Amino acid sequence: MSTHVRRMRWEDIPQVRGIDLACFPTMMPPTNYEMEYINPMAHYLVAYDEAVVPLENASGERLQTILGFIGLWLMAGEIHIINLAVTPHTRRQGVGELLLIHGIELSMELKAILMTLEVRPSNLSAQALYGKYGFSERGVRRAYYLDNGEDASIMTLDNMDTLEYNAALCSLKTSYLQTWEVPVGGTVFVLT
Repeated sequence: MSTHVRRMRWEDIPQVRGIDLACFPTMMPPTNYEMEYINPMAHYLVAYDEAVVPLENASGERLQTILGFIGLWLMAGEIHIINLAVTPHTRRQGVGELLLIHGIELSMELKAILMTLEVRPSNLSAQALYGKYGFSERGVRRAYYLDNGEDASIMTLDNMDTLEYNAALCSLKTSYLQTWEVPVGGTVFVLT
């Protein structure tokens, strides 16, 4: 795959909404992405693959096929990951990790001092990914998920503004490039 990440565009909203509904069907109320798009606190990134056949909208415009997205809110120097979702057919192909890397880098550009998120305790693969990038469990939100009353683990990355974390992130990016056979020095970490 030749996956790229860029900021979400207005025309991406229907695809992002579809991915959200596929990944979080019980989330109520569903996210209003039109409002998120104009929210100055919100920052959304999407992943797409240039090799995937483009879609056409009702006007006949060709659109890049979105494979996943990450939503971030910046509040008082802190980033909260609102959601990170990947289409079911592209899971376990590095798309979620790529979005997380870009989300962390964007947070650094925005001068955030820490990042937080909620994750289901039953979602071990997501917890492992977040842990790999330095997030650690810091608390619990009781009965957070409405579909089954499951608690949410609160995970936090609080050392992202240090030289040590920057070096660790560089190492993780190199490992990502090797794992997914992306040529080092490519444009995979450049937001378009």
